[in-house]
Amino acid sequence: MTLDDAIAMDAADPLRAMRERFVLPDNVIYLDGNSLGALPRTTAVRVAEAVTLQWGDGLIRSWNRHDWIGAAKRVGGRIAPLIGAEPGEVIVADSTSVNLYKLIVAALKARPGRHTILSEPGNFPTDLYVADGAAWSVGDAQVRTLPVAEIVAAIDDDTAIVMLTHVHYKSGAMLDMAAITAAAQAKGALVLWDLSHSVGAVPVDLNGCNADLAVGCGYKYLNGGPGAPAFLYVAERHHAALRSPLSGWMGHAAPFDFEDGYAPANDIGRFQCGTPPILALAALEEGVALFDEVAFDTLVAKSRQLSDAYIALVEARCGDQGFTLVSPRDAVRRGSHVSFAHPQAYAICQVLIDRGVIGDFRAPDVLRMGFTPLYTGFADVWRAVEILRDVMVTGAWDAPAYHARNAVT
Repeated sequence: MTLDDAIAMDAADPLRAMRERFVLPDNVIYLDGNSLGALPRTTAVRVAEAVTLQWGDGLIRSWNRHDWIGAAKRVGGRIAPLIGAEPGEVIVADSTSVNLYKLIVAALKARPGRHTILSEPGNFPTDLYVADGAAWSVGDAQVRTLPVAEIVAAIDDDTAIVMLTHVHYKSGAMLDMAAITAAAQAKGALVLWDLSHSVGAVPVDLNGCNADLAVGCGYKYLNGGPGAPAFLYVAERHHAALRSPLSGWMGHAAPFDFEDGYAPANDIGRFQCGTPPILALAALEEGVALFDEVAFDTLVAKSRQLSDAYIALVEARCGDQGFTLVSPRDAVRRGSHVSFAHPQAYAICQVLIDRGVIGDFRAPDVLRMGFTPLYTGFADVWRAVEILRDVMVTGAWDAPAYHARNAVT
């Protein structure tokens, strides 16, 4: 692909108008939307309205007047089509880590006599950390990790939960949700999927796969802003059987009856806990609303084209510079980010950022670039690889300043 080819592809892109819906700094090629999505132009206005009109003027009346009380279910309902769920099966609440804890403990309690949480080594660290904490809380559970290729064969009568990430945070490898879910359920286990690197970027069909449980974050491809609230999914058939261990008042069947005894709501609302963060929910809703304007098949097709182009260009232009592809080459088996390993990946990432190409580094040696179809163009990809080639050919990465580790990588 030449620059002229890339420009022509951008001109023909059915999603090209979506780029103007985001605030993107001049002279920046943003390839880190898989970690923090860009700012939708409408978000600042929406949040300002929530602050000045709804909070400032409406005050506490806005819980009813502006339906603050329904925001968690309303935004969850807008996320539901992106993950193949029904609106009443998804709710926005808390963080991904908190939601993982709630669902792991609930699943362990729903599978008495089973003690194992089965996952893979190298899963996103918070998933493993939270699973360890949940097992400790329950007292008679354990976390067991095996290479993902060995997971299905390892599911046995002691497996309560199989907890996996649909698209791996580092490699971008995408698992076969339907096959793993069916295999686990055949052995009586529940499956908990982390969709943080999937939602808004790749096809997800939870109900089509007969999924049990899922979580995901709101600040990556959903463009909800830093620290945006997360969401959780519980298949409707499990609502009555699963109870959240965090029995806060918003999960009560009648929170404003102020009863001493706890009675969980009879729907997805039972997985709420504390008061929802209304300003953050307003921001997230603006990010999610953008997906109403695009055909998801078109978005997925562009994602695959962008990442295919990046792989081809890196291998053609930087193939002699020591990069090794970590991500699956087959786009159907890959999420919307691509990782290459290099011994100097951290320093390379830092000089790229200095030159306006923002990706990220994942220890120990991965340079990861994300391709958000709503605002990333083919010319962005071409220019990013040209800058990468210059960095490598000139050895610019070897300046001492680029080797000093920042707190956030």
